[in-house]
Amino acid sequence: MAGKIKNDDVSLGRFISLVLRHDPESAGVTLDEHGWADVDGLIKGVCATGRKLDMETLERIVRENNKQRYSFNEDKTRIRANQGHSVDVDVQMREAVPPDVLYHGTAERLLDDIREKGILKMSRRFVHLSKDMDTAEKVGARHGKPVVLVIDTAKMSADGYIFRISENGVWQSEDIPWRYVTEIKYP
Repeated sequence: MAGKIKNDDVSLGRFISLVLRHDPESAGVTLDEHGWADVDGLIKGVCATGRKLDMETLERIVRENNKQRYSFNEDKTRIRANQGHSVDVDVQMREAVPPDVLYHGTAERLLDDIREKGILKMSRRFVHLSKDMDTAEKVGARHGKPVVLVIDTAKMSADGYIFRISENGVWQSEDIPWRYVTEIKYP
């Protein structure tokens, strides 16, 4: 099955995501201030939970992850998640000027709260935004019947909001007040 992600790899990928973004202790791993973990320590820690992981499988998971969720350092001795952390790390995202609009996928059932409070980062460090509607719709579908909010990021930038972009192309900002939502799309 070379070249294709196996079901076991998907399960491992989800666990690695949990470890590198939210709960490093679940595999006995320590993240440095920039979210990097020692690869050997990660492999040993994952194996200690009863899962099977070796360097070849880890490299395949990183390479074939459709969201490009992880990065190795140059010599592949360290690994980190590119974005989406709830633990306090600085993954050194670069500040950038966003396109004039970006999209936020959510569930229709959450619209009343969002109208009242804005789009909140909740347990994450930033609000995640997509550069295309399709990606935003898929994100929203994970939480229920999807809706896509069109965000006036040009106006936000003009008003002093800072945007960052992760290694895997996810745009991020602080909480977004409702006044910057210009349209609601029902896919």
